[in-house]
Amino acid sequence: MNTVARFEHVSTHIFAEAWQKAASSFSGPEPDPSRIPLPRRATAGSAGYDFFAPAAFTLSAGESILIPTGIRAIISEGWFLALFPRSGLGFRYRLQLDNTVGIIDSDYSHSDNEGHILIRLTCDSKDHKTLSVPAGAAVAQGIFLPYGITSDDDATADRNGGFGSTDSRKVR
Repeated sequence: MNTVARFEHVSTHIFAEAWQKAASSFSGPEPDPSRIPLPRRATAGSAGYDFFAPAAFTLSAGESILIPTGIRAIISEGWFLALFPRSGLGFRYRLQLDNTVGIIDSDYSHSDNEGHILIRLTCDSKDHKTLSVPAGAAVAQGIFLPYGITSDDDATADRNGGFGSTDSRKVR
């Protein structure tokens, strides 16, 4: 098994900035980011590290939520973290990430936001089911994967941000 990363909490002020944008979707007060569990595998054979809801929330069919996880990943060069919804939630509620698969690059942790991992989920239930998630429940999973580059690769830019921050020709 390769050891390729470690999870850490983001600072209180970085979490607070993200929480202000998302707070209306959650039940209860702003959580202490240092008390949010770091992602972990459920079993020795699990590939995915579970990410946990910082507070309770409810999603009806067609609704979305932005989840500030309070977590960052320090990832070795040559690896990335792929984020997916928890399998059971996908099957039962058609819960999905709005960008289908979240890609956390190894240099994301150097951004001004400390590499704070934000997850946007949508409940796409065709049966009009409502998803109720208690604080601390696992809602997404991350898997570390290696990647390669081409022989003529010339990337030299520095990252500062997420969600399309590296595209110089923004799609509108």
